[in-house]
Amino acid sequence: MKELFINSANFGAVLTIATFLLGRIIHKKTKFFLFSPLLVSITLCILTLLIVKIPYEKYLTGASWIGFFLTPSTVCLAVPLYEQFEKLKQNWYAILGGIICGVISNLLFIFLMSLFFKIGHTEYVSLLPKSLTTAIALALTDEFHGFVPVTVMMVIITGNIGNLFAPQLCRLFRIKDPVAKGVAIGTSSHALGTAKAIEMGDIEGAMSGLSIAVTGLLTVVFAPFFASLI
Repeated sequence: MKELFINSANFGAVLTIATFLLGRIIHKKTKFFLFSPLLVSITLCILTLLIVKIPYEKYLTGASWIGFFLTPSTVCLAVPLYEQFEKLKQNWYAILGGIICGVISNLLFIFLMSLFFKIGHTEYVSLLPKSLTTAIALALTDEFHGFVPVTVMMVIITGNIGNLFAPQLCRLFRIKDPVAKGVAIGTSSHALGTAKAIEMGDIEGAMSGLSIAVTGLLTVVFAPFFASLI
């Protein structure tokens, strides 16, 4: 049975899709935010690979093509933005200001925490792109000669935190305006957070999708300066 799994070209894709669908069923039944379909899928995939002792490389052979949909799915976020274009024109100065503050705050926080915990330069520059969508984050890490696995891990963790806790954090900090919610989520937790923003509302989803792109551009501009500080 194990050999069948290992030799199947589609095993990784089937496992990923099946566990995600199971996660949706569990989340729909329980309504518990920690049973997010994404988190359930990740957990079940890891447990399956560990229990059956299937090498990650074999899993990736079938699952890698799912990653090809990441870029077009991110581009599709322009659709809700187009539908909310009037809202964007009315609040462009606040949106841009919020994204700039979010990007600088994120980079400054990473810098201060790296100083506090005495993190080396290579690890430090690997953390700088943690709030970016994967494609931009990996390109930036390569440019800074950082550790790609560290960046990938932090991008996943950051996105999942935004996906799981965005509504609770908005309530905690009394963020009620849908534009502000979308900008905060997209700036801090890229596409995974935006998936939750879309669930929260059309305006939240549109503003979060916009924030992903602008955050990527601004981080590329500001990150080299912060990378030179350690």
